[in-house]
Amino acid sequence: MKKILCLLLTYFVFLDVFAQQSGAHILSERERATVIDEILEDRMTNLLPQLMRKEGIDMWILISREYNEDPVMKTMLPSVWLSARRRTIMVFFDKGVKEGVERFAIARYDVGNLLKGAWDLDTNPDQWDALVKVIKEKNPKKIGLNFSKYYAHADGLTYTEHEEFMEKLPADLQNRIVSASNLAVNWLETRTEREMTIYQQICRISHEIIQEAFSDKVIQPGITTTDDVVWWMRQRVTDLGLDTWFHPTVDIQRSDNDGFDHLRTFSKRPQKQIIMPGDLLHCDFGITYLRLNTDQQQHAYVLRPDEADVPEYLKKAFKQGNQLQDNLTYNFKAGLTGNEILANALAQSKKDGLKGTIYTHPIGNHGHAAGPTIGMWDNQGKTIGSGDYPLNLRTAYSIELNVSVDLPEWKKPIRIMLEEDGFFDEKGFRYIDGRQTEIIPVPRPLRGVK
Repeated sequence: MKKILCLLLTYFVFLDVFAQQSGAHILSERERATVIDEILEDRMTNLLPQLMRKEGIDMWILISREYNEDPVMKTMLPSVWLSARRRTIMVFFDKGVKEGVERFAIARYDVGNLLKGAWDLDTNPDQWDALVKVIKEKNPKKIGLNFSKYYAHADGLTYTEHEEFMEKLPADLQNRIVSASNLAVNWLETRTEREMTIYQQICRISHEIIQEAFSDKVIQPGITTTDDVVWWMRQRVTDLGLDTWFHPTVDIQRSDNDGFDHLRTFSKRPQKQIIMPGDLLHCDFGITYLRLNTDQQQHAYVLRPDEADVPEYLKKAFKQGNQLQDNLTYNFKAGLTGNEILANALAQSKKDGLKGTIYTHPIGNHGHAAGPTIGMWDNQGKTIGSGDYPLNLRTAYSIELNVSVDLPEWKKPIRIMLEEDGFFDEKGFRYIDGRQTEIIPVPRPLRGVK
């Protein structure tokens, strides 16, 4: 028993040291639950009424069964609810500016402290009848349901649930049904002031993990493979008590005869490329913490024995990546669609002589989140649907893109592939935790050693 206790103590001390090395305080599960619930209460009390009135929907109904949750409902569950229970029905009814939005759960119990249970089995043994009773009592003008042609995030009402609900709903109420697609997207994309305060540290933690991965703490040229770095990143996230929403990637560009293949960077990549001096490394990495996600791509360069710094030609190439970022974010204007922003940014980049490809997406409760699509890596024209959606204030984005740069020193073009998380509000665009402006050298030069 003593041996087991010693091993457990050693393990927890190890995790604590690991967390301290990250430079950020990682909350305990209990602390996270408190923060999540406080944020959710704030969003439902202060944000949701604004969004419902903006879309002119006075009743919003979300219906899900356990383990097949509507993506929007997942963001509305209390911290201790890891899934819906049996069939969970949430009803939000806007009584106006003075009285606010009423929140009901057509369930036998409350949904945490957020929604009051409103199903009396004695009067309505059938759950659908209980829902219809509430609808009749409130008499809404518009009933929003989550179905959407262009957004999977807003298309969470399943066929069966829709069919059963419509069978029970009286005919005179059925013509009040509307798509809550825009309302759902608004809910998912809009960030509150407190969320943005927290988001900075989440992005910082993600940046710090990349910095450590691209260092001689992890990489030993001639021995370490790209797959070793990938799994180090995955393990680092787990050891910090965090999650990730996608498997990281690490790939190499080097002075050889291989041309750039975009698919190769994330699906056709050799799993065990040995990292060598002179390699330009690239990673795609993100974490999930406090129900928010990051998505970042950065570059590192492995110094040759006779090099003390990243070569100037690579530094100049990297600056083109930063310029493409600037051309994109300069064109962030509220009300413009994703397609319009893309076209403007590409036109400016063409004038600047940049060979850029832009594929930027919203980020927040999901990694590839709801909101305006601003280009796709395999489509630099209009994206029907999500590309037609406008840029709204208080929304976050992963500024994802690449620029092709002809490199005479390598006798071929390379791609500077960047991705950084940013935020857009009344003050304009800003990076949540800054952006990479210089290629990371591996190893870092030691002070006083030349």
